[in-house]
Amino acid sequence: MRLSKGLEIEMYTGTSDGQIVGLSERIVKDLEGFVREPDSRNVEYTTAPLSSYDRLLCATIRPRHNLRKYLQRIGNFTLIPGSTLSLGNSDHFYRSDLHNPYHSYIEKTYGTRVVTASIHINIGINDPETLIRACRLIRLEAPLYLALSASSPFLDGQVTGYHSTRWHLFPHTPDHVPLFKSHSHFIYWTEEQLARQTMQNVRHLWTSVRPNGDNRPYNLNRLELRICDLIVEPITLLSVVALLEARLIQLINDPNLDPLIHSQLSLDELLTITAHNEKAVAKDSLTAQLTHWQDGRRIDAQSWIQELYQEILPTAKQRGFSCFLNPVKRILRDGNLAQQWLRKYQSGYPISSILAQEIEEIAQLEQELEDKLCQSLLVA
Repeated sequence: MRLSKGLEIEMYTGTSDGQIVGLSERIVKDLEGFVREPDSRNVEYTTAPLSSYDRLLCATIRPRHNLRKYLQRIGNFTLIPGSTLSLGNSDHFYRSDLHNPYHSYIEKTYGTRVVTASIHINIGINDPETLIRACRLIRLEAPLYLALSASSPFLDGQVTGYHSTRWHLFPHTPDHVPLFKSHSHFIYWTEEQLARQTMQNVRHLWTSVRPNGDNRPYNLNRLELRICDLIVEPITLLSVVALLEARLIQLINDPNLDPLIHSQLSLDELLTITAHNEKAVAKDSLTAQLTHWQDGRRIDAQSWIQELYQEILPTAKQRGFSCFLNPVKRILRDGNLAQQWLRKYQSGYPISSILAQEIEEIAQLEQELEDKLCQSLLVA
């Protein structure tokens, strides 16, 4: 059994030296499959839910490949890596749709704190109680996925002191989100937030992980992990997806992994340590000192991920996708993108040069993957 997997991918557009330029209105008008975000500097596309990693890889690359060709055509533009406005203009919101009231609310309430780029990973789970159980577990382990994906150490041309400036700045809404005990608890809580207007609509739940579906909160069919920074390298992205899928299969096969059963800590303690872990990882990613949800022991993010990797590896082997996990070991060895960029910066490279090099390397890599793997593979 493999679970279905779909990705929501937000990216910046701009010039080859890393300057971000808002082009979403033109892109959405001229290209199918892309949608606008409240700020015009972001554009988003979504892959269909797929169980095959090969197909998911190509479903990730092909829209981006088409978008790159389009951007070259309209003015020698490209796609910009990173999850924040690395080179600047975070003091101004560039509205993509002046007539959208929800966009007006977002601009007025949050400003450019929401003008970030990220990956949302959706994994299909049809049974609502199993899904809520999965959300409990993954919410407590979500900081590990941020540690692997951190890619936003810069903002406005400066080093911020955070490996994920995006998650440090992003408004987590509402202020207090419980660990849901059941599907009915999630329904009741959501209806209460809408009535109080702490949520403007069912999408206005901005936490590290949430239950998702076509008729939230009633009809649910997938877990959405929202904490990850943008992972521009496609094979690396699949490794993070594979780690998440294997962990969820583990939980489906062994419901006792549920934190309500498997933790020595209270619900309040679990929420407290999770909030701390998210903040710690936003700052220091793989070197962050965390508190383990099972027993409260102190552990650094890298060691925790290594433990998790070994724990889920037999599940991935049994399901035939363990090979896609290999880049996780490379991240643990070489560092995530934020750490790699900071090493270059500390060696004297300016931020614009770091971005320009990454832009060129990723464009070349995507072209090679498209040519070698995707030309003959028809994506459903």
